[in-house]
Amino acid sequence: MTKKEKGAEVVRILKEHYPDTCSLDAKKPYELLFATRLSAQCTDARVNLVTAVLFDRFPTLESLASADLEEICEIVKPCGLFRTKANDIKNASIMLLEQYGGVVPDTMEELLKLPGIGRKTANLILSDVYGHPAIVADTHCIRISNKLGLTTKDCGKDPYKVEMALKKVIEPTEQASLCHRFVHFGRDICTARSPQCGICPLNHLCAEHLANEKKAKKA
Repeated sequence: MTKKEKGAEVVRILKEHYPDTCSLDAKKPYELLFATRLSAQCTDARVNLVTAVLFDRFPTLESLASADLEEICEIVKPCGLFRTKANDIKNASIMLLEQYGGVVPDTMEELLKLPGIGRKTANLILSDVYGHPAIVADTHCIRISNKLGLTTKDCGKDPYKVEMALKKVIEPTEQASLCHRFVHFGRDICTARSPQCGICPLNHLCAEHLANEKKAKKA
């Protein structure tokens, strides 16, 4: 089975088990942008609790841009790295208003100009807001892709390398949806600490699981 064939089978199976939904709550493009920024080294569940407070207190880009930085810091503190994240949110709000007319950009090049925005966040905006094919190489995507053998060994945990590798083996129309499903799957079965390989619907495709089974038989 080629990587492309395996990718198609992974897509097919996960479609049967998990929804194509983003786990971050957001009603506006800039809310998704900032929620994703807050999700760095933080759980989506906690981010959703924090953004509910943040966007209630500051319901517009204008209010975020003019907000007292210390107040933003206090609200986003539970997400960790709060001062850096608060600075990025305030400065990005100002930049969006001054340079983009309050509209979140629709290209990778322009998105990466925003404070604190990397490829992961940019790809999520491009896919979920603008409908472009994109690989959101978050921790779930990286871990699961490596386990399955959809990526090559040299990719390791490098988000950019994983993104480029998956683009070669996953159909463009399925890329964004697969990344959403990886998140659900990574929380439900293929967890980082204790994956439930015995009940995993992908265990027959998983390079790591098959290798472990082979070792167990030899032992």
